[in-house]
Amino acid sequence: MAKKKDWKEAELIQTFHLERIATHQTPLMTEWLMVEHPKFTNSESEIFEKIYQKAVDKIGGWSEEDLKMKFISFVLELGDLTDDKNIVTFFDKQLKGVVEGISLSVKSDFMLAKGFMNIYQTPYFHFQEYKPQINPSGEPMAQLIEAFLIAQEQNSQSGIEIPLYGCEIIGKQWCFVTMERKQYCISSIYVCTNR
Repeated sequence: MAKKKDWKEAELIQTFHLERIATHQTPLMTEWLMVEHPKFTNSESEIFEKIYQKAVDKIGGWSEEDLKMKFISFVLELGDLTDDKNIVTFFDKQLKGVVEGISLSVKSDFMLAKGFMNIYQTPYFHFQEYKPQINPSGEPMAQLIEAFLIAQEQNSQSGIEIPLYGCEIIGKQWCFVTMERKQYCISSIYVCTNR
């Protein structure tokens, strides 16, 4: 059995003829980043303050699992991502596909998709790659783009062509990413410990 290839972002760009936009925003990215700040209830504000302070004090030494369980899981909960008949949340889901004749395989740390129970059918909204600040394994942007390419291929087989949204997280640094066809846009870096 062949070993899974660990892609580099540059290899994906060259192999799949992608366009990387990091110096300015696309209309899709601009629209996404203009979303209003959430209006928290008192109890949500207390939770936010607690996880925020914990991150400020300790995020630099967290492992990937610490980052997920002590911070990101609470952020997702505050985002009120509730499974329903149209959207299901998935964690640590293996994505596989053949894109332009090349087999791709990547584990998505988190995604939203149309699906049922533990089976996703149409990945369409959000992929994330969480890595600790110290000794991250793999190239998270490449993993995110690989997941986008697989999702685009699977969606196109269902006749669905929609933009994809994601987030690359390395410790306290968050970059938001959108992808439309062969073009992906990366936001500026947001630091989660900067209120």
